[in-house]
Amino acid sequence: MKIGTPLEVEAGENRVAMTPDSARQLQKLGYDCVIEAGAGLKAGFSDADYTAAGVEVVEGADALWTTSDIIAKVRIPQDVELGRLTADKTLITFFNPGGNEAGLEQAKASGASVIAMEMVPRISRAQKMDALSSMANIAGYRAVIEAGNNFGRFFTGQITAAGKVPPAKVLVVGAGVAGLAAIGTSTSLGAITYAFDVRPEVAEQVESMGAEFVYLDFEEEQQDGAATGGYAAVSSPEFREAQLAKFRELAPEVDIVITTALIPNRPAPKLWTEDMIAAMKPGSVIVDLAAEKGGNAEGTVMDEKIVTENGVTIIGYTDFPSRMAAQASTLYATNIRHMMTDLTPEKDGQINHDMEDDVIRGATVAHGGEITFPPPPPKVAAIAAKPKEVVPELTPEEKRAQEVAEFKAQTKQQVTLLAVGAAVILGVGLVAPASFMQHFIVFVLSVFIGFQVIWNVSHSLHTPLMAVTNAISSIIILGALTQIGSGGGFLVVLLAAISVFFAGVNIFGGFLVTRRMLAMFQKS
Repeated sequence: MKIGTPLEVEAGENRVAMTPDSARQLQKLGYDCVIEAGAGLKAGFSDADYTAAGVEVVEGADALWTTSDIIAKVRIPQDVELGRLTADKTLITFFNPGGNEAGLEQAKASGASVIAMEMVPRISRAQKMDALSSMANIAGYRAVIEAGNNFGRFFTGQITAAGKVPPAKVLVVGAGVAGLAAIGTSTSLGAITYAFDVRPEVAEQVESMGAEFVYLDFEEEQQDGAATGGYAAVSSPEFREAQLAKFRELAPEVDIVITTALIPNRPAPKLWTEDMIAAMKPGSVIVDLAAEKGGNAEGTVMDEKIVTENGVTIIGYTDFPSRMAAQASTLYATNIRHMMTDLTPEKDGQINHDMEDDVIRGATVAHGGEITFPPPPPKVAAIAAKPKEVVPELTPEEKRAQEVAEFKAQTKQQVTLLAVGAAVILGVGLVAPASFMQHFIVFVLSVFIGFQVIWNVSHSLHTPLMAVTNAISSIIILGALTQIGSGGGFLVVLLAAISVFFAGVNIFGGFLVTRRMLAMFQKS
C-alpha cells in the first residue's frame, strides 16, 4: 500500500505530515511513500530530500490522492479533499470531530476510514502518538518567544554599570502541556514565573520546574484531570469568582501573561478581563493560546496582534506550531509514524484496522460507512492522583504531650528489655561457672553498647567524624570493661571506670552536638 502526503491547502500552514526521516521508517513497515511536489518546502524539506529518502514525488493533489491508499495530512480536510475519499482509503489528520459534523457525514458517505489525531486517548501506551501534546508543547514554547519579541525588557534580572534591571514577571494560566512548556521556557530565560491551574495535582509539576504555583483562598473539591481525559473540567461560579479576584490582585504586578485554558468543544473561558488589562503596566504582553476558541482575554482578536489604549499588547495568533514548521513537522510526522506502526502489526505494508484496540478505536471517527465518534471510554483508564492527606498542625501543648508520651513509651521498652536481660543473665549465672560468666557479661555489654552506639542511631547522625570517634570510644570502653572484670586491683578498676565514663561522655556528647547542628538546618 502507498501512504501519501499532500501540500496543505490551508492558508499560512507551513507544516507537512511526512518528513524524509519518517518516510524511511514507514518504508520499513512495508509501505511505499508518496508526496506532492513542494509539500515540504515551507518546513525546510525539499523534493530532492524526499527523493533521496526513496519517496515518490508527484505533481498535483489529484495525482497524490488518486495514487495513495493512505493519506496523512495536518489540517482539517476541506470539502474538496473529503470529496476525493473512497471506501478503500484511510485518512489520518486533525479532524475536530466534535465541531465538524458536516465533515463526519462526508466521511461516512465515502465509506473511508478517518483517524483523527486529536482523538488519540491520553493513556501511557499512546503518548508516542499524542499529536495534540506535540503541537501544544511547541505552542507553549513559541508563546514565550513571541512574548519576548514584543516585550521591551530582559526576562532575567541584570546588574550592570548602567543600572539595575529587575527580572520580568510571567503568569501562565493553565498548566497543561502548553502551559508547562511555557513555564519551562520562561524560567530558563530567568523570569520570575507564576502559574495557575484549576487541577490541584499539577502544583508539584509547576513547582518542580522552578515556578510558583498560585493558590486560591477557596476550598472546592476539584475533579482529577485523569477522569476527564487529561483536561480541566468546568468550575463552579464561586470558584471562578475567587479565581478572577486572584487575577485582579496579580494583574498590576505581572509583565507577561500567557493563557492556555481550554475545555474541549467549548468556547474559551474569559479569565483575563478588561479591568485586569487596564491594571497592567504599559508595555506588558498577553499571549492568548486560546484565541481560536474566542480567547481567554477580553479583546483578543484571532490571528492578530493588537495594542490597547494603555499600551498592553495582546497576541491572538493561532499558528504557533506552524511558525516553527521544521520542528513541528518532525514531531507530527513521528506521531503519524507511530500510529502507522500500531496499524501495521505485521510490518507487511497492509493496514489492520483493529477496532478492539483502545488507541485505534479511540482515534477512529469514521469507519466502514459509519460514524464512530464519540468513542467508548478506553478500557485502560488513567490512574487518578490520590488527594494529599492534610495533617493537622499540632499546638505546642499537643506536641509536648506527644513527646512526653513517646519518651515514656521508649523508657518503658528499654526498662523492660534491661529487666529481661538481667533476669536472663542471673538465670545463666545460676548454672554457669564463674569463668564463663565473666566473658559472657563482657559479651552482653559489648552487644548492648554496639547496639546503642551504632545500630539504634538515626542515619543522619552517622557522619564520618562521628563514625571514627565512636569506633575509638567503643574500643576504649570495651578495653576498660575487660579491666574492670580482671580483678587487677582497686587502682586498675578505678582507672577503667573513669575511662568508661569519659568515653561515654564523648559518644553521647557527640550525638547531642550533631543533633543540634542538624536541627539548625530543619525548617521546623
